[in-house]
Amino acid sequence: MTGRRPIRSSFLRRPNGRSRATRTGALSAGALVACVSLAAGCGVVPGTTGGSGDDSITVMTWAPQDTGATNKPGMPAFAQAYARWVNGSGGLGGRKLNVLTCNDHNDRVGAAKCARRAVNEKAVAVVGSYSQHADSFLPVLEGAGIPYIGGYGITNTEFTSPLSYPVNGGQPALLAGLGSALADSCGPVALVRPDTIAGDQLPVLLDSGLTSGGHEPALDQRAAEDATEYGGQAERALERAADGTGDPGCVVPVLGDRTGTFMDSFRRAREDHPDVRTATVLGSVDQTTVNASGGASGPYEGAYVTSWYPEVDDPAWNTMKKVISEEAFGDNDIDAADAGVQTTWIAYTVLRKVVESLGDGEVSAGTVRQALDGGLEVGTGGLTPTLRWTFADKLASVGFPRLVNADVTLQVVREGRLVSARQGTTDTTRTLQNADVA
Repeated sequence: MTGRRPIRSSFLRRPNGRSRATRTGALSAGALVACVSLAAGCGVVPGTTGGSGDDSITVMTWAPQDTGATNKPGMPAFAQAYARWVNGSGGLGGRKLNVLTCNDHNDRVGAAKCARRAVNEKAVAVVGSYSQHADSFLPVLEGAGIPYIGGYGITNTEFTSPLSYPVNGGQPALLAGLGSALADSCGPVALVRPDTIAGDQLPVLLDSGLTSGGHEPALDQRAAEDATEYGGQAERALERAADGTGDPGCVVPVLGDRTGTFMDSFRRAREDHPDVRTATVLGSVDQTTVNASGGASGPYEGAYVTSWYPEVDDPAWNTMKKVISEEAFGDNDIDAADAGVQTTWIAYTVLRKVVESLGDGEVSAGTVRQALDGGLEVGTGGLTPTLRWTFADKLASVGFPRLVNADVTLQVVREGRLVSARQGTTDTTRTLQNADVA
């Protein structure tokens, strides 16, 4: 890698700046804390609870709910529906699937409580979950040897922890892919992102795609994650995006659930800059967001959106839709087009393949981990490349040893509908390999 520096931004540093030796001590402390009983902060999916004394498989799915920032209620709700569906057809390998759920409240303490609950309930894995606080929950899981399968990919630790098994490229792939797409089609670019530890990761990733296409870096515009309006941020982003003599500029809001709130402010501020376009990543916008913003006449028309997976109308999602139709009909929390729900489906597909590979043998956190570390290959019916986790993949040298799926799809809002902008997927591996900071 001559002439190339590995990424050493805050995306790879521990948020609290701890050294590896200190972190090892934290893991031991996490193992001790994991034995403490827990009563608050987590819930149990009705009708699917179970203990370790029967022939059943207990897992947990967690996500923030009812908070003032990003919420993902569809992920634990879909996990509940999946359990009903799989148990109705004999379970996993003949074993009943017990699903525990937990609300991490977008809080470090809440995330750690969820992890301790998983330990106390002897969960064999945490599956298809979302949390911005990996530095709080992963040490607890690592101390107990519980694998984390299919997290949302919102933090760097999900791509470095030996017990993390991500199914997508997370924010790294989405932002790198979006930057590559915008490099050829936008003038000045302004990124509007949360003023959080997770948000601090985003600029270097978007810039990796922009600069790989010969584009200048984006303006980094920070914003409160739970703000009720973004007038000032919208005006500054528009000033940046409109400051050019070539192609119209682009504003890239990556604010999770608050992206819609930003767009309300953006719509009002945009009147003096009608040529400025928008672009973002799935998870910050979906078809519901586009509809709510005015569809074809709204600010997203013509916007590029990167995703990890095929569009929701792809036949590869048919089985997931069947689960939703049969077991979650009428549950407004579950949207087949939601990237969190889709990630949860793929994560449970991984779990099912693992259990099948174990046959009549014991299903425990240890055997699940051994199967995944032993080279098990998991096909997902075309939703992702074949998944296999090692520590010798292409991105290990630049700090992403667990990132095994760097593919993204590019979608565009056309006539008010989110549709594929190009056939197939884009592999962002090379872009991420070249990512760097000054």
